[in-house]
Amino acid sequence: MDLNLRQVRAFVAVARLGSFTRAAALLHVAQPTLTVQIRRLEEALTVRLFDRTSRSVALTQIGRDLLPVLARLVQDLDGIIAEVRNHGAGYQGLVRVAALPTAAAAMLPKAIASFRIPHPGADFRIRDVIARRVLALVDAEEVDIGVTGGATNAVDVDVLLTIEDRMHVVFPQTHALAETQLVTPELLMRYPLIMMDLDTSVRAVVEAGFHAAGLIPRPAAEVTYMMTAVGMVQAGLGITILPSSAKEIDAYPMIRSRRIEAAGFERQISLVKKSGRTLPPLSALFVSHLCETATG
Repeated sequence: MDLNLRQVRAFVAVARLGSFTRAAALLHVAQPTLTVQIRRLEEALTVRLFDRTSRSVALTQIGRDLLPVLARLVQDLDGIIAEVRNHGAGYQGLVRVAALPTAAAAMLPKAIASFRIPHPGADFRIRDVIARRVLALVDAEEVDIGVTGGATNAVDVDVLLTIEDRMHVVFPQTHALAETQLVTPELLMRYPLIMMDLDTSVRAVVEAGFHAAGLIPRPAAEVTYMMTAVGMVQAGLGITILPSSAKEIDAYPMIRSRRIEAAGFERQISLVKKSGRTLPPLSALFVSHLCETATG
């Protein structure tokens, strides 16, 4: 059986309009061409679909039985084609992002909000995880793009954008550091340190900064989440070191932060995708928008 979409469209149009002339005009084809399409469809099915006279066109019983099936087929196919075209043009779709919690809270919300103005059909799935998980999710293609911190050279990814995130010491407003203008690693070693977990990019940066100054920090406590670290600072258990982009610093009104003036206390934030993979059109548009908003 040799059927094609043009023949099916021709049948549905003639059946609904009851006229070869009007159907040909609707489909923007010559009437003889439409007649040939209907004849070939009938030949392929080995049945007559229309009873035709010089004045009228009427469906046969088999034609009436086939119409709802073929009409639904055309409708479903048109819907799928329109959806694919919309995805291809970047009008709608799902953008999958894995991001550091700081980036997920600070960088992404405003970027997503402004991106949705010209792209209201964009949906987002955000995985806020530590740096190691960001890279693993990108590598496994469970997400389209990742926002991670620290080195990415050990993973098969393309770096699309890199920005710098400086480290700040976080302390109660009544702490002695509130009166200090120049914060150095040597000064920080005098106080109990609430440090992030060893698997986090913040911990790697902080330890590298201390090591660059010839110092080895000893944590008074280790935590996984930045909010926990800030809560412990609020309780007077020590000071902590977090990136300047951390929204958690603003969660407590009695907490202050100050930039650490020493080499090595900065974190590279990288926007990445898996090497050798083409981004979905909508994700590619969001990458361009994110690069503009992050550097603007």
